[in-house]
Amino acid sequence: MEARSEQSSPDKARDAALALAALGVVFGDLGTSPLYALHDTFVGSHPVAVTRANVLGILSLFVWSLIVVVSGKYLTVMMRADNDGEGGIFALLALTGATTTPAAAGSASPSRAAMRRTSMLLLLGIAGAALLYGDGVITPAISVLSAVEGLEVATTAFHAYVVPLTVVILIALFAAQSLGSGRIGRVFGPVLALWFVVIAAIGIWGIARAPEVLRAFDPRFGVEYFVAHGWAGFPVLGAVVLCLTGGEALYADMGHFGRRPIRIAWFALAFPSLVLSYLGQGGVLLTNPAAAQNPFFLSAPAWCLYPLVVLATAATIIASQGLITAVFSLTSQAVQLGLSPRFKVLHTSSREIGQIYLPALNWTLMIACVALVLGFQSSTRLAAAFGLAVSGTMAITTLLFIAVARGRWRWSIARVTVIAGAFLMIDLAFLGANLLKIRDGGWIPLVIGAVVFLLLSTWRRGRELLNLAESERSGTAAGVDSVLASIASGSAAHVRGTAIYLHGAIDGVPRALLHNLKHNRVVHSRVVFLTVLVANVPTIAPAERMTVTALADGFWRIVARYGFIEEPDVPALLALAAAQGLEFRPMETTYFLGRETIISSAKPGMAGWRERLFGVMVRNASPATAYFRIPPNRVVELGAQVEI
Repeated sequence: MEARSEQSSPDKARDAALALAALGVVFGDLGTSPLYALHDTFVGSHPVAVTRANVLGILSLFVWSLIVVVSGKYLTVMMRADNDGEGGIFALLALTGATTTPAAAGSASPSRAAMRRTSMLLLLGIAGAALLYGDGVITPAISVLSAVEGLEVATTAFHAYVVPLTVVILIALFAAQSLGSGRIGRVFGPVLALWFVVIAAIGIWGIARAPEVLRAFDPRFGVEYFVAHGWAGFPVLGAVVLCLTGGEALYADMGHFGRRPIRIAWFALAFPSLVLSYLGQGGVLLTNPAAAQNPFFLSAPAWCLYPLVVLATAATIIASQGLITAVFSLTSQAVQLGLSPRFKVLHTSSREIGQIYLPALNWTLMIACVALVLGFQSSTRLAAAFGLAVSGTMAITTLLFIAVARGRWRWSIARVTVIAGAFLMIDLAFLGANLLKIRDGGWIPLVIGAVVFLLLSTWRRGRELLNLAESERSGTAAGVDSVLASIASGSAAHVRGTAIYLHGAIDGVPRALLHNLKHNRVVHSRVVFLTVLVANVPTIAPAERMTVTALADGFWRIVARYGFIEEPDVPALLALAAAQGLEFRPMETTYFLGRETIISSAKPGMAGWRERLFGVMVRNASPATAYFRIPPNRVVELGAQVEI
């Protein structure tokens, strides 16, 4: 028994450390929800009267939403759907197989029904990702704004400074992104741990004022609320869902920390602290209904108000940082999966591949966040825009989970109906309630989501049409033999060195080579067709990284595979080829890349305006040299006009 205890001690210490780190990264958004969730229930766009029955009923809905959705759906069920340990919308989408193309997979052409199913799942995944971008824009704005509004509780003299101070904090937050989250990440966990302890203590203080709120653990109070109000009580779910903001992060960040540390952090500290905080606010409302104007800060003793505002601001900055980092990671995965044009990516850490900074996306998010704060002016008004993004993402996640459970795990219809069907009903109820807020600000995430969906779907479809046009012009594997035979017959002059032609398919001839032969009539003594594929798994084992195939004398094909969270590095990849008989000298290697100019045509594919939009996206995408880390001084680009 002693040996077992000693052996498990390092694992326990590791889990404890990861659990503390998870508090700062995973639970920031969930942890700061008490700042505005209950407040929006009684003062929001569909306010509820502050009565004893209403307070107990709504508190019961809050408590049981945390139990059923966070503890049940995400921590117990959804975390089973991991893609080699990774979670999130794109990991779930990958499990459905919707991101695999027949060319990449080397499979036969799918049936029409399979293609329709794949397209529907892909569009569903893109829609979920699009709503997450809306969440990434709204979270920093409402979180920081709700924290700074605590100053108004002390004195109305601060009212004029709330919005300007929020804007300054947001600008500073986004300006600091280029430094990398790793430098301040060490303090995220301890600060959030302190935050949870503080809100739990304040909650206990509030419960002591009205211990009756403990009856909210009885789910019958939530049922009685709807019995008493009927359909008129349905809109309250639009506020209740705010206590679940950040629940998606539990699943999305599973690969960073693992199931066990996240579960430890939730059940040991985050969950009880949140419940105590909401119950404490409810206790204050029962004794002082006027506290509904800001139940979180008014539930705290007056002497700790200013320190609490400072701590709340720090917690909301951390919560915002988590969402900003998630958007960066989401975009990086979208690029890898072929759903987004390449972005300029700066690595802020030489050791951690996940610590990245996307300048263009960062400043776009900042402008959007500042615009929301200036436009809505208060967290109460902004809360109406928040719930729709959260509930929409939750519902889409459940739908994708159903596809995985049925298609991959072969769950029976009965099992799917009982488990996933129950979660979907809850998600759709939250979504329906938030649809009532469209006129009050719910249109914001819909507009953001629609724009992102349009861009991602246009890029995906445009790449499909572009690859189709390339395959028609480049020919099939038989065309490879024809081209190589023509070169062998002396149709082109040979020059010294190695030429690397990047190619999007695992067969055929790169268009850049055909153009080089047509216009220059030269070929290098060694030619390599290089294809980089992204698999439906997060990482690829080194032994499976690449395959090298000899095509003819001096001609080779390399097919490299990366996971969707990995980043291609062509020079490092070529260094691995030495083990398979191919050695490359960097100063004698030239990389040939094709650069397409998209021309809209009458061919069936996309609407003309979408084809022109795709052309703009192609022209503004980050160059392949940066994305593949190819030395710019060793690159030759050959342009071509392509009709789609």
